[in-house]
Amino acid sequence: MPVYSYKCEHCGHAFDQFQHFTDDALTVCPVCNEVALRKVYTPVGIVFKGKGFYATDNRSPSGQKYGHKDNGDGGNGAKPASETPKSESPTTEPSKQTTTAE
Repeated sequence: MPVYSYKCEHCGHAFDQFQHFTDDALTVCPVCNEVALRKVYTPVGIVFKGKGFYATDNRSPSGQKYGHKDNGDGGNGAKPASETPKSESPTTEPSKQTTTAE
């Protein structure tokens, strides 16, 4: 049997009630006896666990990711040649030789 949450709009009394699916919703508050009860619906988070579910399964229907902006690079992440920094001359350090004492 599911548990339904109720709250009285008149006195503010809140409680939970076990009910069958086929039972009618309660309407009379047990504290103030007013016809002011309303069901309280709360969002339920769903977590799929197991070998058959992946983190990428929760995507938008259009296939685009939320929170990502298209930067016009064609999706490869490479910067255009005009934005890549160019170095004047490559700097190389002279190779250091180590001698071992015998």
